Amino acid sequence: MEIIFLGVGEAFDENLPNTSILVRTEYQEKPVTVLLDCGYSVPPRFWQLGLDVETLDGIWISHFHADHAFGLPALLVRLWEEKRKKDLYFLGQKGIESFVLKCLDLAYPNFLPRLEFSLRFMEVEPGETVTVLGLSWRTAVNDHPQRDLALRLDAEGTSVFYSGDGRPTSETRALAEGVHLIVHEAFHLSKDIPGHGTIAGCLEMARACKAKRLALVHIQRDVRRERFDEIKELVNSVQDLEILIPEPGDCLKV
Repeated sequence: MEIIFLGVGEAFDENLPNTSILVRTEYQEKPVTVLLDCGYSVPPRFWQLGLDVETLDGIWISHFHADHAFGLPALLVRLWEEKRKKDLYFLGQKGIESFVLKCLDLAYPNFLPRLEFSLRFMEVEPGETVTVLGLSWRTAVNDHPQRDLALRLDAEGTSVFYSGDGRPTSETRALAEGVHLIVHEAFHLSKDIPGHGTIAGCLEMARACKAKRLALVHIQRDVRRERFDEIKELVNSVQDLEILIPEPGDCLKV
């Protein structure tokens, strides 16, 4: 499994694209590519990879905030423009289909019938295990003002946990147990902000889950800019866990 960080920023960061990762694996000796979240600044980062128009197999939306989902219309319309034909899967919480179609219609009214590829929607609610595209999909509710589902993907004996936004909960900790990589929102260093994760809280979670690695994303822009040395010092002091502060474009083998 390979992870490409398209974006690692929060909603209003002027320098870093919205947090989004591309997961690449294989199923039956064929490549599988899945996008996790697609905020409004993500599509340009996706197209900069130079991938074939048929490469993307599925899109996961953790929750319905703009910085995690409002890039979908631009992505879909360019896929149409580039003559895509293959079905595209959308996975997320209850309401994913109506949300995506509403976004598309608001951005480009009456465009859906023009698409030459089908959109296939699947809901993945907590307690369910969905197997699609050769991946096992499981979810749990994070602590966030807008309902957010953290996701665990398993394939090829490897696993990745993606938080979307929010503070860890007992359910998300259980979901991440023994995972190879946690990608978690870490909005602040240690300050308790309702509905958002902290670097300190993510460290605690990763250790409790016995995760192999932890990637910290969605750090508040002022915290990342003004306290980055402090963050690096904390990260470098940890000996029992590999911690990453990825930049856009970073690639990681899981």
